[in-house]
Parts: sequence; structure tokens; C-alpha cells
Amino acid sequence: MKHLWDVHFLLLVLLCLLGTVTSQVNPGVCRYPLGMSGGQIQDEDISASSQWSESTAARYGRLDFEEGDGAWCPEITVEPDSLKEFLQIDLRSLHFITLVGTQGRHAGGIGNEFAQMYKIKYSRDGSRWISWRNRQGKQVIEGNRNAYDIVLKDLEPPIIARFVRFMPVTDHSMNVCMRVELYGCEWLDGLVSYNAPIGEQMSSPAYPVYLNDSVYDGAVIHSMTEGLGQLTDGVCGLDDFTHSHVYNVWPGYDYVGWNNESFPSGYVEIMFEFDRTRNFTTMKVHCNNMFSQHVKAFHQVVCYFRSESDWEAPPLSFSPVVDEKNPSARFVTVNLANHMASAIRCQFYFADAWMLFSEITFQSDTAMYNTTLAPPKTGLPPNTQPEDDPTHKVDDSNTRILIGCLVAIIFILVAIIVIILWRQVWQKMLEKASRRMLDDELTASLSIQSETFAYNHNQSSTTSEQESNSTYERIFPLGPDYQEPSRLICKLPEFAQSSEEPASTCTAASKSTTSTVVQDGAPHYAEADIVNLQGVTGSNTYAIPALTMDLLSGKDVAVEEFPRKLLTFKEKLGEGQFGEVHLCEAEGMQDFMNKEFLFDIPEDVPVLVAVKMLRSDANKNARNDFLKEIKIMSRLKDPNIIRLLAVCIYSDPLCMITEYMENGDLNQFLSRHEPEGQLALLSNAPTVSFSNLCYMATQIASGMKYLSSLNFVHRDLATRNCLVGKKYTIKIADFGMSRNLYSGDYYRIQGRAVLPIRWMSWESILLGKFTTASDVWAFGVTLWEILNFCKEQPYSQLTDEQVIENTGEFFRDQKRQIYLPQPVLCPDPLYKIMLSCWRRNTKERPSFQEIHQALLEIQP
Repeated sequence: MKHLWDVHFLLLVLLCLLGTVTSQVNPGVCRYPLGMSGGQIQDEDISASSQWSESTAARYGRLDFEEGDGAWCPEITVEPDSLKEFLQIDLRSLHFITLVGTQGRHAGGIGNEFAQMYKIKYSRDGSRWISWRNRQGKQVIEGNRNAYDIVLKDLEPPIIARFVRFMPVTDHSMNVCMRVELYGCEWLDGLVSYNAPIGEQMSSPAYPVYLNDSVYDGAVIHSMTEGLGQLTDGVCGLDDFTHSHVYNVWPGYDYVGWNNESFPSGYVEIMFEFDRTRNFTTMKVHCNNMFSQHVKAFHQVVCYFRSESDWEAPPLSFSPVVDEKNPSARFVTVNLANHMASAIRCQFYFADAWMLFSEITFQSDTAMYNTTLAPPKTGLPPNTQPEDDPTHKVDDSNTRILIGCLVAIIFILVAIIVIILWRQVWQKMLEKASRRMLDDELTASLSIQSETFAYNHNQSSTTSEQESNSTYERIFPLGPDYQEPSRLICKLPEFAQSSEEPASTCTAASKSTTSTVVQDGAPHYAEADIVNLQGVTGSNTYAIPALTMDLLSGKDVAVEEFPRKLLTFKEKLGEGQFGEVHLCEAEGMQDFMNKEFLFDIPEDVPVLVAVKMLRSDANKNARNDFLKEIKIMSRLKDPNIIRLLAVCIYSDPLCMITEYMENGDLNQFLSRHEPEGQLALLSNAPTVSFSNLCYMATQIASGMKYLSSLNFVHRDLATRNCLVGKKYTIKIADFGMSRNLYSGDYYRIQGRAVLPIRWMSWESILLGKFTTASDVWAFGVTLWEILNFCKEQPYSQLTDEQVIENTGEFFRDQKRQIYLPQPVLCPDPLYKIMLSCWRRNTKERPSFQEIHQALLEIQP
């Protein structure tokens, strides 16, 4: 561990010396506590409008601290509609803030004051204060319901600020106290505002598309000035601009767009103001390119730079390649050639009728010379220097020496890092260590039989104390041990108290990778005994026992080679670490198919297919996994499982061609429909009957029954991974994780794993166990989605962190866990099936055969 610390420290020093800044912010990752609870924010940077006493001053308003009288409390009772009282935090620099946490005054049981609601105001310069609003325009945030629980609230949209104020709100006169924390990361772009024309409305036959910047926090009159908004919120728009990452918003929400008819000059001008003079390397502009709707990325951009008060000449010009083949949205990178500037004015020229941007980011280095130093006392006016005064010229020789020293230091640091890493590898070889890094899906192998848990509390407490005190530790309510599930289990007293084996068992359990847990008839295979098909999309579609894989893949691939020239690209469905998934039309596919597989499409009509394509730069392991997946997929033959139709493996890139259903995935299909009834008649929306909902759910259960009979574990069962064909035919697939459309359904843990936590069982999240029983749990959530017509994400009222907290309640089983509510359209027998899927004890959950039979009996 010490060597790893050394490497991390040296890398940090190296980055500081280089001065390079990474600018593209990911709101899903930028969620670190900024220092209220950790103490990195100093007392002098915390202030308030008033204080009830010295012991309830602003400095005591730190989350999860009990110093003083336990919280910040204002001097007077807070009244309705009064926003005079506030707790203010100065972060000393601009930060990208994505999450806030609040708590009341508990004081060891003595206090009982808390804020039931609050508002947030923020400022980038300390003079202009902005009221935060959510994406629907609401300002009030729901706070606490007691004095001790921490309530975390995502800021949607996030804010970019240096100063933040928490302002308690009440609907009746009451005493209020608060403890708070801010979560996010430093805003390294340095952008403090952008000025641009107001986004416009696009007319379409179905509905209007609103392309305005709806979260812009500056002045919006004839144009947008002195603010930031959707172009800096870290959310990139989808390929289809009429859809959005955000629920319950209007078409076009993710993009700001303009029509060329409104700009006779042929370009849109946007000016960017920064916090200081910077050395700019690149600008990245995320553009839509849906040319079928007359939308293209810009064909030229001309940028002017202002370093002091004047705009430099000549400007910089850049022309990207116009793409009329791939309709995917993309980042266009503009090389800014190391221009020094505190402001940039760019003119983006139209390539078609519309130009749509969703995100603009800048990469820059800190300016080498401080341009704000006071001039020497020469008797001249400010900002004036005497001509030909050699004492005020930059000494080029000193500059060269400085640069040479920095380069030498960098080479020395790189050499030290290489030596440290080499020593680590050599030590591991000598010790023949068998430890493995955690899999990208956070799987963990535990050395336990059935449900006998043998852990020693004293042993576990030693390992669990090794926690990071870093300011930038990812927010996770259950603690940092979540990264390693076996350590988490060792730490929990419920297991320690039931321990009947020596303390060494716990340590051995966390290291073992070869044991097997047998549970409810479906084996849970340890990492050494399982084949995880990575897949080109980055999702482990099926977890397959090694024995089963050997049996299935022992024969030659039972599919034919398909000519690439007969494939016509239609749309990119998604992408992952090793490749991409494309929607294509295949000509003459009927001639290449096995006789047992019948198409109801005439031979001269192209067949819609999904093509998984391995990237040409994929490593050897990825290629082997891809070929294994082909072998396994070629053996899966069930009417409710997507079939492998053909392959292209005689040349690169390797491709597998699978079915694709004409109605797309079940999530999008149901979200476009309404249940039968008066409301659907009034809205003239397409409908799906209750009997058809049951029919689709029954088919999913049938497909999962087939997979479970082969000991296959899907791991990602959800409506997004079910495709819909004619007459409500359903086939289970695995494209969901690779699609940007569903990125909000997956949660990244400490940069290690991307998990669909809202569909996962408690044991999958906490123990890393993926079994048929965990697939049953996910089926219950999928059934809940279907009965809600996919209008709502599971546990939509909970943040990701609260969802994970809720799995802890399932584990503790103290009747405090939250279940998904019974949908309006769901009769009691169906909801009983859902609840049975979510039983705490995996042995008590029904098998897919039982679920399938129960659904057949319920069908109208």
C-alpha cells in the first residue's frame, strides 16, 4: 500500500508540474465531499446571517459533527416566507456542485431542531447571487424529518459557484438548526459565463421541439448574458435530440439550438469569459448531427482571443470534416493553439438549417505569468511602461533554464515511478500472490458454505479501519468498504456475532477466489469457476459456469459467415469499452439462416439486425471473449431469447449479427403507449391492454426459465434489455448498458464498476453475488416497470445513495426496507409475485418456472 501511495503522490506532483487541467466534468463521478464534514473548509470560510449563541455559530454547521451545541442555529425563529437567515460557505475557488447533504441538531439526543425545507443561493463572485431552481423550475428542496438522519439531495441541474448559501424555509413559525455538506469537484474549466443568442423552437409534424437553454442562470432578454447553463452542466445530448436523459421534460431539452434563417450572417456567435488569463489548448463542442432532420455540426468556427482589453488579430479558424453518413452526436475538438486569453469569442457557421450544441468544454494550462501584478513606480500612469526599459522585459535565458529544470524533474519522477512499479511486480512474482483486482462489476468471491457466515468481529475491525481521509473521497453512505464486499461483511456485527470459526477465516474469505456457495438450488460460482462474457458493449450479458461453457462451446460455431457488403448501416445503438452495436439492414439474410429459424419477411426484403462489432484495437483477451460469446450465443435457442444469426470473423473487425425487433426495446415501446381507458381516448395515444402486458411479462419469464435451466445468470434483466416485435413478441437481449439513453440507469462505484443498482438484489450489491435468485429479483423490478408503462424509474423518489442504503435495510431485515409501491394497474396477485421476488432470503424466492406458471394462470 505504501508503494501505491508513493506512485499516486508522484503522479499528483507530476500533474501539478505540467499544469494541465482536465476540463470535461462528469456529474455522475463528480460527487466528493468538499470539506465541511472532513474539516478541509476552514472555520473562517463558514459564516451565517446570525447565531442563537456562540455555541451554535456557523462553524458548528458541519455535517455529522456534534461540536459546540451540535449545529448552526439562527438567532430568531424562522418565519414563513422569510429568507433572511442563511448559512454561507466560501469554497475559495469555483466548484462544480452536484449534491448537498443536510442534518438537524441532535446533540446526543438533547436537540430536536431541523429544517424541513430549504432553498439554495449561490454566487461565483460574491456580489451577484442566483437562486437555484431544479429542471422544472422549483426552488424549495425537501430537507430533514428528524434531527439525526442525513438527507442527500442531487442538484439537478448542478451549480458552478464559489459561495453557497443554505436558507431554511418553513410553512409555520419554528426553530431551525442545520448541519450541511457540499459534494462535487473543482471547476477546472475556469469558465464563469457565456453569452449567446437565445435558443429557438423547431416545428415538427408531431410536436414542437424546444431548443432553449432552460437552466441558464444569467440574464435572458434578447440574448443570454453573464450566466452558465446547459452548455456547462456535464450532460451530453443523445443522438436523437427529441429524447432526453432527464425524465418528464420536453423534446429537445438537452440541446441549445439555432436556425440559420434567424442569422443572416450565417453564424452564431458565443462569447466565453474566464476567471483569469489562461493558455488554451483545445475546445470541445458536443454537437448533434441528425442530418435527416436538417441538423449538422458546424462547418467552420472562427475564434477571437482577448488577453488584456483588446481582441487579438488575426483570429483562429478551424473547419471540421462534415459527416453525412453517421448521424450520431459527437464532440468536435477545436485546436486553440495555446492562445493566451481571459475571454474567447467564437463564431460557429451553419452547415445545414439547424445547429444544436449540448456541451462546450475547454482545456487549458494556467498562464505562466501573472498579468495582474502592479506596475513598478515609474511616475507613469497605470498599465504604462517606459519604452525600451530592459528591467521590465522577460529574461528569455532564465525562462529556458526554468523550463529545462522542470523537464529534468519530470524525467526523474517518471524514472522513480517506473522503479517503484517494477519493484511491486517483482515482489508479487516472488511471493506468488494470487490476489486479483475486483472485477468491473464489483463481484467478490466469499469463502462461505450455504448460509454459514464465519467472520470474527475483532479481525474485521482491524481491516475496516484502513479508510481514506482524503477530501476527495466518493460519497457513499455505507462507507468506503463497499469497494470490497468481503471487507464490508467482515465489518458488519450481524455476521461477527454469528461467527463460530477462527478469526483467520474472515481474512481468508476476502482472499479466496476458488470456493463455491450453494444457495436455493442455483449455484453461485466463485470467480475462478465462472466465465464472464465481457461483450463488446462492456456489459456481462450472461454469467456462465465454466463447466456449462465447456459443454456448449465444445462444438464448432453453428452459424455461417455473412458477407459484410450486404450490411447497410442505419443507426448506432450504443458503444462500450471494446466495440460498438449498430442497427443494420441485412440483404439476403434468409439464405444464410438455419432451416429451424423462420423469418416472416419476404426474401427480397432486407432484415433488421443488430451488429456487435469488435474494435480493431481490442486486445487479445477481448478477442477471445468475443469468440467465446459467439460460441455460447450460437447454442441459445429459445423463442424468447435474441438469436445469433450470422458472423463476420474471417477478417477484422469481428462481428456477430443478432436479431433486432422492429418495435425497439420494451422500455421505449411502453413509454410511448398508454393503458386502455378514458385518458388514452382523450389524448389519442396508442394503447396496450392489460392482457398484452401480462403476455409480454409471461414471455420474459419463459425466456429466463430457459436461461436458468442452463445455469445462466443474466445480471442485467430490465425492460431496456427486452426487444418487442410484431404482436407483442418479446425477446431478451443485452444492449441496454451500451446505450447513452440508459446511462442514468447505471451507477459507477469508485470508478470500478457500473451497476444497475435499482434492479439489483441486496446480496448482489453488498456481497457481489449474482445468481438465478438475483435475476428473479430483477424480474420483479422489470414486472413493476411494465405495469407502470415505464413512465418512472424504479425508486425514482430515492437518490442512488439512498437506494444503496435501502439494500442495507434488506440485509439487516429490521422491517425498515422500502419496497416498490403497487402500480395502479397492478392487481393483488401480480403484486404478490413481485413481493415474492424481493424476499430477503434467496431460498424463499420463486423459481422462474414457478413465476412462469403463475403468470399463465393470471392472464385474462
